[in-house]
Amino acid sequence: MAKKILKIAGISLLVIVVVLAAAPFLFKDKIKELVTKSINEKVDAKIAFEDVGLSLFKNFPNASVTIDKLSIINKAPFEGDTLFYAGEVNLKMSVKELFKGEGEAMNIEGFSSKDGLVNIIFNKDGIGNFDIALKDDKPEDKSESKPFAMSIQKYSIENLRFRYIDEKSKIKMVIDSLNHEGTGDLAADKLDLTTKSTAKLSLDMDKMNYMSNVALSLDAVLGIDMKNQKYTFRNNKALINQLPLEFDGFIQMVEKGQVYDLKFKTPTSDFKNFLGLIPAAYAGNINTVKTTGEFRVNGTVNGELTDTTVPKFNIAIASDNASFQYPDLPKSVQDIKIDTKIINETGLMNDTYVNLDKLSFRIDQDVFNAKANIRNLSENALVNAELKGVVNLANVTKAYPVKLDKPLSGILKADVVTKFDMKSVETSQYQNIQNSGNMTLTGFNYTGPEMAKPVQISQAVVAFNPNQIRLNQLDLKTGKSDVHLTGTLDNFYGFVFKDQILKANFNMNSNQFLVSDFMAPSATAKEGASKEGTAKKEAVKIPAFLDCAITANANTVVYDNLTLKDVSGKMIIRDEAVTLQNLKTSVFEGIIGVDGVVSTKGKVPTFKMNLGLNKVDIAKSFTQLDMLKSIAPIAGVVDGKLNSTINLSGNLNAIEMTPDLKTISGDLVGQLLSTKINAQNSQLLSSLTSNVKFIDVNKLSLNDLKAALSFTNGRVNLKPLDLKYQDVKVTIGGSHGFDQSMNYNLKFDVPAKYLGPEVNKLLAKLTPAEQAKLQNVPVNAQMTGSFKSPKVTTDMKPAIANITKQLVDYQKNKLINQGAGALGNILGGTKGNTTPKDTTKTQTTQPKPDVKETATKALKDLFGKKKKEEPKPQTP
Repeated sequence: MAKKILKIAGISLLVIVVVLAAAPFLFKDKIKELVTKSINEKVDAKIAFEDVGLSLFKNFPNASVTIDKLSIINKAPFEGDTLFYAGEVNLKMSVKELFKGEGEAMNIEGFSSKDGLVNIIFNKDGIGNFDIALKDDKPEDKSESKPFAMSIQKYSIENLRFRYIDEKSKIKMVIDSLNHEGTGDLAADKLDLTTKSTAKLSLDMDKMNYMSNVALSLDAVLGIDMKNQKYTFRNNKALINQLPLEFDGFIQMVEKGQVYDLKFKTPTSDFKNFLGLIPAAYAGNINTVKTTGEFRVNGTVNGELTDTTVPKFNIAIASDNASFQYPDLPKSVQDIKIDTKIINETGLMNDTYVNLDKLSFRIDQDVFNAKANIRNLSENALVNAELKGVVNLANVTKAYPVKLDKPLSGILKADVVTKFDMKSVETSQYQNIQNSGNMTLTGFNYTGPEMAKPVQISQAVVAFNPNQIRLNQLDLKTGKSDVHLTGTLDNFYGFVFKDQILKANFNMNSNQFLVSDFMAPSATAKEGASKEGTAKKEAVKIPAFLDCAITANANTVVYDNLTLKDVSGKMIIRDEAVTLQNLKTSVFEGIIGVDGVVSTKGKVPTFKMNLGLNKVDIAKSFTQLDMLKSIAPIAGVVDGKLNSTINLSGNLNAIEMTPDLKTISGDLVGQLLSTKINAQNSQLLSSLTSNVKFIDVNKLSLNDLKAALSFTNGRVNLKPLDLKYQDVKVTIGGSHGFDQSMNYNLKFDVPAKYLGPEVNKLLAKLTPAEQAKLQNVPVNAQMTGSFKSPKVTTDMKPAIANITKQLVDYQKNKLINQGAGALGNILGGTKGNTTPKDTTKTQTTQPKPDVKETATKALKDLFGKKKKEEPKPQTP
């Protein structure tokens, strides 16, 4: 019997497990339909979710419905904005709810969400993106089915990001990492809801940040009156960072908005409460800090929040004769006095004012005081502030746990009064800003990871004058560099308070300026760099917030391997670009002038430069500047000076800020001065000399030679130019690449006398007058390959053969034209001889020679080679 019972129980249990496992498949489509219907019947927005799942095991004996990646996307006028997103939404309900018929609502007992986003936006017209309920003028049909009904007992939210933006009021609030849970019967008209919440709060108003990731926590019992929409705080405990606060009172929803009646205060008055306001990352362990004195926060909020009014409030923050000292630090902060009030007495937002009546402290004998008041907050904030006192910066890290790689040093003294309104700041109406006083910094030393070398400021003096803040003196040293700076800051307040571009004008002088002293160190040089590899270098970006003009003079500027002397010019930093105006420097034994611009605004940095070279040394300039070396690789080949104008533009390497040679385009016009050629230093010239022997390249004169080059797409084109070597004319043209490949053509106009001994032998048969009538011989040469491995070809042999044939033909024609008389003279005859015969001499009859044989022999003697006489046989 027992076995039978066990068997039946086992089978029953198996059936239950199978049913529980199969249920999600049986009810999944029904749940998906209900979710879709529930959402689409209520909202005018784009709804999407990845999947809907059902589990009977997760919250057994209850069922769990899971909706994955649920999103609600706005339609116009917020087209494409995400109103709500949840990575996961879980609904908890009784299993029996799954068996309800069509038209019966399913009761949800609890819900939870993970990794969510709520994005509330009010545009400039005051319209909110959350108003997505379908507009229906028809009276509600109470008989209409409702897919879900709420009888929630417990809910939770994990890792929610809530963002609120009011474009009209320029308010942005972000509640990040929100974790919240509540327990209570939300179906009841009145209930006590037990809640726990943690979050981080950031608040910006009109581009000014008031709070940044301030940690908040609240454990509270909320008395909820659903019928009257009234929420009462009971048994609550709140923390702002580590500052404890207690609340009493209520918030009630009414037709016009909300009604507030709240009181809050710090439950204790220990000065540690003040340190608790500071984020833990900067405050250290405040539990170990020794404090004296009190710190109190008290406040009331009472009234209605509507479209036109805010609740009246009075918040007081006070401390008197307080002090604190960290146990592991040698200094303490004494005589701390704080008296601040934030008040609104009318319910109008613009009537809110802030009075910082007193803020002072002392470290050793140095006392610092500040006070300020701000009024007319919402329309045009009016600021009146005073700073007066002394701060020894070395004592800051000795009294407070500031985390610095190296401690600060220096004495800061301030005696400043300023009064301004935000509209004047925003519209640059500097005449409405009233400043007086000065601020000085002496003996300041700083070492940080963002600086290549430690910085020492021996003296800095800032004067607050009406309408202007002036830098009267700044003497700075870093590494081997010295900088002396004066100038003005034209809109300092706009930069600080309104996120405007900082406008400034400076005059800078330096005896020695090493660019490397101001460049951030490489990743390998930074302490703690990874042994497995160096951090990736970041692209150089010219700051977008600067609109600055600097007129500079420096005796020596060292950049990379270049030493520049007597540097002067103007540099304008604006719109993420640096413009150079009238920059001049003595370098390479001459002077270089520069005008141009470098911009990092686009995805790829660009440059455009105009260079003027005046009597610069060719060897030095074309050796040390890679760009010039690529454009004209003449270093080591030509000694002398160069005058040149170079216009060029292209892209820059974003990290090294060096030209990308493949992208350079421009032109160069140059004139060589007092030059000498060193053919032995050039494989190209050596190859040319071996193929064209009628020119001694070392004796070629380039003085006052003018050349014009243009370059684009990685190639340099030489406009044909003419050279003169003695009485030989040379025309050169062609191109070469930045990769040193080349294709040049040389045309020589050569007198025949330079074409070798055979030609000269023929020329010797001509009279000087006849030689003068001969035309020069054209000889062509082509240079290909590369500068280091050149290939030179010429048409020298055909040219010599051609001129030789011309000379032979000339001589033949000359002899033939002379006719028989000429041949008679050659043969020794009398025809044509007008000299009278001497009849007194004895005549000897000679045999008459053969005319044809004699002529042939004469031509052979003229154009042929004499045969060696055969030795006569010797008589024994």
